[in-house]
Amino acid sequence: MCGRYAITLAPEAMAQMFDAAPANDLPPVPNFNVCPTVQVATVRSADGLRSLAPMRWGFVPHWYKTLSDGPLLINARAETLAEKPAFRAAARARRCLIPASGYYEWTKDADGKRLPWYIHPTDETALVFAAIWQDWEVDGAQLRTCAIVTTQAQGAMAEIHHRMPVILRPEDWPLWLGETGHGAARLMQPAPEGSLRWHRVASEVNSNRASGPQLIRPL
Repeated sequence: MCGRYAITLAPEAMAQMFDAAPANDLPPVPNFNVCPTVQVATVRSADGLRSLAPMRWGFVPHWYKTLSDGPLLINARAETLAEKPAFRAAARARRCLIPASGYYEWTKDADGKRLPWYIHPTDETALVFAAIWQDWEVDGAQLRTCAIVTTQAQGAMAEIHHRMPVILRPEDWPLWLGETGHGAARLMQPAPEGSLRWHRVASEVNSNRASGPQLIRPL
């Protein structure tokens, strides 16, 4: 799964990277502890134009009467994305990208203590997660929401956690965004071996209220 991440890219850098028009209400950066239910920067494409805009991290199916009407859907499994009633329409027509600098995962020691790890690209470029989005509306109030697509981890990454976010390369972005036809399902694969590295970080990040660059520093 992916339940927490960091983003240090400035809005201008993200807009340039994706060749996208930025919204005026993007969430502040840097943020070393992006948590579910907050607004996150996303990229989507419509009519050949890309936009960089905020969405709530936590996909809300259209049949929810309230935000807490069901489970908090921060991740969507690649293996069942096209089948799950909550996700299948979005998998076909509402795919987006979520930029990140790295993300957190947890293991447990012999005593059951949660040990956080920071996972980031080996080449120090940005991560770009595959995601889906959904507009949710009730009583005239509208909210644009999203979930990160995850897949089975392989190789050394599986020693940290059995799931990982689907990470897309720049050449994959047009297909995932629906700009170059069909076949996006083939992109939902684990990251190549050696493309990510990780290190242990302090347990301070176990709190969703923690903040600051020290969260990603190696122990």
